[in-house]
Amino acid sequence: MYSDITIKAYCYEPAEAESILLGLGADYIGQDVQTDVYYETAYGQLKHRQGVIENVLIHYNRVELGNAMRTEVQLFLKNPSAATIASICEGKSIISQVEKVRKIFFLDNVKFHLDQVECFGTFIEIEAIDLEGTIGLEVLRQQCNFYKDQLQIGDEDLVHNAYTDLLHQ
Repeated sequence: MYSDITIKAYCYEPAEAESILLGLGADYIGQDVQTDVYYETAYGQLKHRQGVIENVLIHYNRVELGNAMRTEVQLFLKNPSAATIASICEGKSIISQVEKVRKIFFLDNVKFHLDQVECFGTFIEIEAIDLEGTIGLEVLRQQCNFYKDQLQIGDEDLVHNAYTDLLHQ
């Protein structure tokens, strides 16, 4: 299990955000066309993200922390086999599906997404990740807030809902 702190916001100038990230020294990982399939679960979210760069099966729960979200990840499987997906998801109803084009950047332990989400526009996510449990939530929060300022993200642009929640509004 690992934790992260995430800030998500509407991004009205994706080219400018990308330029700022590259100016800060972020590594551009690439562009991924993704389909996220969400399954019913009694707790949190269970989703299968299908993409070339990111292909994962993940079960997580998000908790709001002011202008950010804390994510507690219980299951994270990279490139799961069809048998693994079937054993975990079989019998569960699909509750939602989200299509997006994602540009992925990294700066140390911080991952940035520029997401073009069908029907909703472009979003930016800042995800400060603590895989080993050695960084601490306060440092993760400071990292998110630092990059929020660098990317000139206003509080009025913050989004506290998952993309799947936006579909159901």
